[in-house]
Amino acid sequence: MTDCRRPTASGKDRYNRASGALLDDPDNAFLDEACVNSSLLLAAIPATAFATFSLPLLVQRCGRAAATLAAATVMATCLALLLPLAPAAFAGHSEVARLAWLPGYGLDLSLRLDGLGLLFCLLILGIGLLVVLYAFYYLPTSDRLGRFYSILLLFMAAMLGIVLSENLLLLLIFWELTSVSSFLLVAYRSDKYESRIGARMALAVTGGGGLALFAGIVLLGHIAGSFELTVILAAGEQIRAHALYAPALILILIGAFTKSAQFPFHFWLPSAMAAPTPVSAYLHSATMVKAGVFLLARLYPALGSSDLWFWMVGGSGAMTLVYAAATALFRNDIKGLLAYSTISHLGLITLLFGLDTPLSVVAGIFHIINHAIFKASLFMAAGVIDHECGTRDMRRVNGMFRVMPITATLAIIAAGSMAGVPLLNGFLSKEMFFAETISYPQFEPLGWALPLFATIAGMLAVAYSSRFIHDVFFNGEPIDLPRQPHEPPRWMRAPIELLVLLCLLVGIFPGWTVGPLLAAAAGATLQAPLPDFHLALWHGFNKPLLMSTLALAGGVLIYALRRPLFAWQAHLPPLHPRTAFERFYRALAAGARRTLAVLDNGSLQRYSALLVSFIVLLGGWAFVSGPSADVRLPGQPADEAAVGALLVLLLGALGATALYRERLLAVILVSVVGLVVTLIFIRLSAPDLALTQLAVEMGTIILLLLVLYYLPPRSAPRSSARRLSRDLLLALLAGGGLGLVTLQMLASPFETMSGFYLQQSLPGGGGANVVNVILVDFRGFDTLGEITVLAMVGLAAHALLDRLVLLAPQHDADGRPWAAEAHPLFLSMLMRPLLPLSLTVSVYLFLRGHNVPGGGFVAGLITSVALVMQYLANGIAFAQPRMPRHAVRLLALGLFLAAGIGLTSWLFGRPFLTSAHGHVQLPLIGDLELASAMVFDLGVYVVVVTVVLTVLAGLGSLSLRARSQIEEV
Repeated sequence: MTDCRRPTASGKDRYNRASGALLDDPDNAFLDEACVNSSLLLAAIPATAFATFSLPLLVQRCGRAAATLAAATVMATCLALLLPLAPAAFAGHSEVARLAWLPGYGLDLSLRLDGLGLLFCLLILGIGLLVVLYAFYYLPTSDRLGRFYSILLLFMAAMLGIVLSENLLLLLIFWELTSVSSFLLVAYRSDKYESRIGARMALAVTGGGGLALFAGIVLLGHIAGSFELTVILAAGEQIRAHALYAPALILILIGAFTKSAQFPFHFWLPSAMAAPTPVSAYLHSATMVKAGVFLLARLYPALGSSDLWFWMVGGSGAMTLVYAAATALFRNDIKGLLAYSTISHLGLITLLFGLDTPLSVVAGIFHIINHAIFKASLFMAAGVIDHECGTRDMRRVNGMFRVMPITATLAIIAAGSMAGVPLLNGFLSKEMFFAETISYPQFEPLGWALPLFATIAGMLAVAYSSRFIHDVFFNGEPIDLPRQPHEPPRWMRAPIELLVLLCLLVGIFPGWTVGPLLAAAAGATLQAPLPDFHLALWHGFNKPLLMSTLALAGGVLIYALRRPLFAWQAHLPPLHPRTAFERFYRALAAGARRTLAVLDNGSLQRYSALLVSFIVLLGGWAFVSGPSADVRLPGQPADEAAVGALLVLLLGALGATALYRERLLAVILVSVVGLVVTLIFIRLSAPDLALTQLAVEMGTIILLLLVLYYLPPRSAPRSSARRLSRDLLLALLAGGGLGLVTLQMLASPFETMSGFYLQQSLPGGGGANVVNVILVDFRGFDTLGEITVLAMVGLAAHALLDRLVLLAPQHDADGRPWAAEAHPLFLSMLMRPLLPLSLTVSVYLFLRGHNVPGGGFVAGLITSVALVMQYLANGIAFAQPRMPRHAVRLLALGLFLAAGIGLTSWLFGRPFLTSAHGHVQLPLIGDLELASAMVFDLGVYVVVVTVVLTVLAGLGSLSLRARSQIEEV
């Protein structure tokens, strides 16, 4: 774990961002023990969130209150870990905690907490606590709150990961996790069609944006030479001058715009309102939709300050601001109105970042704070109305002020903040927005255009806020409500009261309530000294105040003219984004099915043709485009043994190909080929490969023989001459393509890494067996991936054989019964001493594998072969279907051992899967070498044995089911 406390650029140039050096801190005052503790606290925040997100699910049996308390405790614990780090962020410092993961690929588990991260962490955790309390009263008692809270905490953990990531690849992982967890939250009411459609739409749009973001981040990392934010934010000029800046910016903006519902990707957010109101209050006001604007703020120093940034970010924000505000006015559903108003305010924030001035960035950060406060309270108020009235239709919900005066007052204040009414927090950030449009220099010939546009947008905000206030809380009597409304429970209203109080406090006393947090977040965003700005309720009579007055009056006038406006809107052609999305989705799915039908029609010949075509094209391209060189073939003739082995290899391969219809004979010839390859490895002084090849051959041949038991001894009749010609052509093309690739490799100069492995195997990996050290240390991550794939193959084989059990016929094609009992006496007697002997040999090979030929993979194969032979000796009784019940646990154990020992490397400050080794002196035994790679090898051993036994158990179950069918008949 490496950690440091770094001042941001707003800290009076005390930190050289290019070199990472502290310029005026010769005593390293910032790199002290307190800094190390701070980095540990920083790493503990997301670690705690991910480690405990399932806690409510575990305690839900104790009741709803226990699940709620567990969720609140997790959030409060993360908040308690955050608070000691807040003073450094307020002072303009950046805490960075870095843990080596895959440094060669540029992926480290590095976290960063500065003013911007602190702001979003406070929003995520603070509003999250209020949502937990609110959900306890909002959701019906029949709901299993443990499941809801666990998904909510998983989403919270992913959001914390986004705002705290120092590495952009790590940020991308958390970004996609928010898409998945938000899908689960939106689809929480999975029995409702609207919830399923809304969740699928949100996942499709934000997931597609995530793919674009991935491509943009890869380009950005290529340009900057690193995926670390510290390097990227310091390389702004280099990035903007690069030829790949435009595509990188466009791809990253697609990711940000889809997440923050910017035009033209805005349509998913209103459909996501099918989620329960606590989800809307959390995801769509303070967290998920803010992830996009957070990314704009985070990458602003690297990507901003260009014409392309201005036109794309500012243009999309401006269009979203006005279009969504106009649409919100005509929504009849309360949450629909709030959804489009959310889109509009997100457009306002995006426009402020697009204006690309220091003050506009400050205003954008300020509005992020204000919007999260008043929009969360408005969503909760809408939930209260829906909870008490049974409907959210504003044409029916009228006159609520008389029956719910306290809730109505709170909602009116929050809606006033959304409209920008003085004395409320929304008024202040709107004033800053108006001030920026007046002084913006980009439109000097038409200096009035941008202020006019901003004033019209303000009018629309006042208009839809007025409609919400008037139609819901006044406007006569309610119409045919499903329930008789009344005030909600006291504690259900408490989160709304607290948020509305913040609206008032920030609006009246902005300097001492939000000023320090705004300065810290804006300084971290700009990575430069802050511009001069003053937070105050009154700035005198000026143009922004005039624009605010016009917006308030114009908005009220627009709402007063609502009847002709609604009549005009009714004659417009209907726009249904959800319908358009569904049609596009179905067309895309139909196209995918047609493409799959062409490529994946079940024909092995077609698969081979596609593969061969790829090989031929690749081989031809490599041969033509590669450097011209003479093919260097061995000059000395091969000896008699080599020629004999080659002839046997050719005869075995040709015989297996020609006699493939005689299945048993073909399998024997294939085993001859494998045996010759083993002898070749021995001749080339590769004992590890030879031992592995021999064990693999034994295991696979025996398994093939077991499978042949369920097949006819001969295959189908001969193919037609046309098919044979086609297959021969495919074989020649495949062989020719591979031959071209091989010749080009032989002709091209190359350098191997064998020297590095030979030199570093003993000092670096602690083992003399270079092959084993490569597998468990130098290339341990590859081996972990391979055994993960092997585990998935084992589970897939079990699932396939389990389905075959249900379809097991009574006889094969030649009339043989499938479940004939066989108890070979000689083999049964022979396996009694051979089984423990084989297991002893496998243990011996496992223990010696780090220094001489052997290892976990070979030991697992030998154990598997011994158990397969035991199966053959004891018949179907040995393969009772017990193994599949434990297969998942054993596979998980093997993967846990392999990955877990890699995780423990962090305790010693080493990258993931770095091996540790040493010597200990034991009484009577003497010197004993210990290496952590042995635990990794043990995981490989467990996975290999479990996969083979899973296949065996599946075959045994098939036999048992077939026998039972015969007995029934």
